This record gives sequence, structure tokens and C-alpha cells, in this order.
Amino acid sequence: MTTRKKFSKEFKEDAVSLVIEQGYSRKEAASSLDLSLSLLDRWVREHQSDDGYAFRGNGKLTPDLDENRKLRAQVKRLEMEKEILKKATVFFAAEMK
Repeated sequence: MTTRKKFSKEFKEDAVSLVIEQGYSRKEAASSLDLSLSLLDRWVREHQSDDGYAFRGNGKLTPDLDENRKLRAQVKRLEMEKEILKKATVFFAAEMK
């Protein structure tokens, strides 16, 4: 069983620059770097649709995804607080009788 290769962000950027800036064909660049053509194609596509977040790596979220995760956590916390307040209201209303 072979282990999956991991490439640094810098390596990916250098590989993409071979194609985009230095005029190598994708096939030439892939063979010279010992990469599959489909992998290099994916890196080039990701770089071109960049948004400034190409090759983020695992666990590094875009600002939109990070904000979305924080907002979901806040909604969950507020819903729990709301349930606690409902239960407390019922409890104190029963004691007042």
C-alpha cells in the first residue's frame, strides 16, 4: 500500500507558475515534477479560481466559512439558553401558585 504524498503550498504554487508564467505545457510540467496530469490540472484550476485562498490546507477556513461556523455555534448556545429560560419560567410559575 502506498502512502499519499503531501505537497507544500510553495511547491504547488511553483508547479502552477511553471504552467502559467513560464509557458510549460501542463503535460511537460507534470512529468518533470513527477506528478499526475490530473493533479496539476486541479492545482491550476484552483489557482485560477483563487479568491486569495488557493491551497489553504486542511482546517484553514475561508473567512465566510469561519464566520458561518461561529454563527452556528452562537445560534446553538442561544437556543440552549432559551430552553433554560423556558424551564425556569415554568418552574417559578408553579411555585407561585
